Amino acid sequence: MHEYLPLLIVGAIIGVFSIIFLVAYLAELRRKNTSGYERTMPDREIISRLMVYAKPYRKQFIIVFFVMLVSIAYDLVSPLLIGHIQDTVKGSFTLEYLFTLVGIYASILIVSLICTYVQAMILQKTGQKILSALREDIFVHIEKLSHEQLNNIPVGKLVTRVSNDPNAISYMFTNILVTLAKNMMVIVGVLGAMLMLNYALTLMVLSFVPFILLFTVIFRTFSRKVHRSVNDATTDVNTYLSENLSGMKITQIFNQEDRKMDDFLEKSLALQKAKRNRMIVFGIFRPMVYMLYISSVLCLLYMGARGYIDNITFLGQAVSSGTVVTFYMYISKFFNPIQTLAEQFDTLQRSFASAEKIFTIMDLAPQVVDGDDIIELDEIRGEIEFKDVWFAYIPGEWVLKGVSFHVDPKQTVAFVGSTGSGKTTILSLICRNYDIQKGQILIDGIDIKKISISSLRRHFGQMLQDVFLFSGTIRSNIALRDEFPEEEIQKAIHYVNADSFINKLDNGLDEVVRERGNNFSAGQRQLLSFARTILHKPAVMILDEATANIDTETEILIQDSLEKMKNIGTMLIVAHRLSTIQHADNIILLSHGEIVEQGNHQELLRKKGRYYQLYTLQYSKEQLSHE
Repeated sequence: MHEYLPLLIVGAIIGVFSIIFLVAYLAELRRKNTSGYERTMPDREIISRLMVYAKPYRKQFIIVFFVMLVSIAYDLVSPLLIGHIQDTVKGSFTLEYLFTLVGIYASILIVSLICTYVQAMILQKTGQKILSALREDIFVHIEKLSHEQLNNIPVGKLVTRVSNDPNAISYMFTNILVTLAKNMMVIVGVLGAMLMLNYALTLMVLSFVPFILLFTVIFRTFSRKVHRSVNDATTDVNTYLSENLSGMKITQIFNQEDRKMDDFLEKSLALQKAKRNRMIVFGIFRPMVYMLYISSVLCLLYMGARGYIDNITFLGQAVSSGTVVTFYMYISKFFNPIQTLAEQFDTLQRSFASAEKIFTIMDLAPQVVDGDDIIELDEIRGEIEFKDVWFAYIPGEWVLKGVSFHVDPKQTVAFVGSTGSGKTTILSLICRNYDIQKGQILIDGIDIKKISISSLRRHFGQMLQDVFLFSGTIRSNIALRDEFPEEEIQKAIHYVNADSFINKLDNGLDEVVRERGNNFSAGQRQLLSFARTILHKPAVMILDEATANIDTETEILIQDSLEKMKNIGTMLIVAHRLSTIQHADNIILLSHGEIVEQGNHQELLRKKGRYYQLYTLQYSKEQLSHE
């Protein structure tokens, strides 16, 4: 029995490590059940959904599969050749026969290298196509989300989902899945070759497989957890950067650089800790697999040496030096894929974690969607009617309470009232940025829920207080990448008086617009917004505080533009400055989500109600400011 003592010692060491990992695994499962992790998507479901993107390229993957079979021949044949060379050198040696064997070995190696190159090129091209398709899908899905959903999701999180996460998934298609398939075939092929060569030594090698499976299952649990924590920490950093880089001017104005740096350092340290935990998990698993590999080699050398020295058999089979050399190479071929699987498994879990994050966003059902029997409107007259409309952003907290009014085509209607009275909400509901809870909104007598969203919004032009300009040029911001003749663009900027400053620029319409248009004044950005709206010929124009915070000179230009725009179509205006809406056809005064008064400017002044009080108060303030 003492001759098997070294084998028992190796088994005992492996057993101790297995018990330690099992205890840690069970403790983690118990902690997971008691603390309640977020529900995770099963690997099978993730793979199934990702395969949808790979399906159009199945021909490429089939080609890769056959190329891979050729390259596997090197892994299976090379150990047999080396072992045969060993026995040849030891036995009846001829230099010519040795050269033949070496030539065969070199030929197989060259073919394997060529196949590996072809495989890599096909996979990289295919992977980039899959990556593009995935990014397009998630971007299109984000475009369909409602305003409420977009407000609830940090921009940095969406950026991470579109930019960072698809990269990890792309690597899965270009490397991981094919490598996994290749390694599995290599493992099966090597096992078959070893069984044919010496089944006794093969059984000895297979005795280590249950421990490999055990370590892999345990590693999977910890790896999935740490990868999720890394993704979450990365998202937090991106979200923080997206918000604070945009608001850096405010940080500097209020001298908050040190506090913001402390906050950023805290989030960076959280990311550092998450990545360190991932390294620890992987740093434990890889050496464990390597330990099993070394243990199997030691057992092979021990049994082979005993058989060679003492001229004994192992389970009835003789062990020659050539067999030992062949098995040594086969064990390497057997465990190398498993060690590679450890690395690939780490990356695979990262890909699954990224895919889970992406699918979490893609599984968000848009709250505002087209119905079954929708219609497309080629044109609208601009008649708008609210019938007993109730709306709340938060259930139970009504922003609008039974609001009813009617707007005739090409009529100018202004909404006034204190902050929070529901003015901007009405404009958002008309464009169907949100869906109402009760009541009905009609456009030309048609319920807006029966009109396709794209068709509805195509006829609206919105001019907001905070004008958003994209990076590019003035031309691209006015045309929004649509193709418009030069004369139409020139006519639009002249119509709204935007040519008064555009023509003074060095590059005119091709002047560069920096991020968010910060190289233009608020008034200039507003005039560009007007030009953009006019160019797209809307039937209904919406102005939400479009004349606020603008200098007097620019305001004169804007007021002149507004007078011209009234002739185009229906105009809805929200304004705090009552002096800007005196010529509106109808003025609706809101308070706490209800209509208090409505009529034209003179009618409301004669009533001497709430509107009269607001106008008198503002007029007095303006008089004092002029004095």
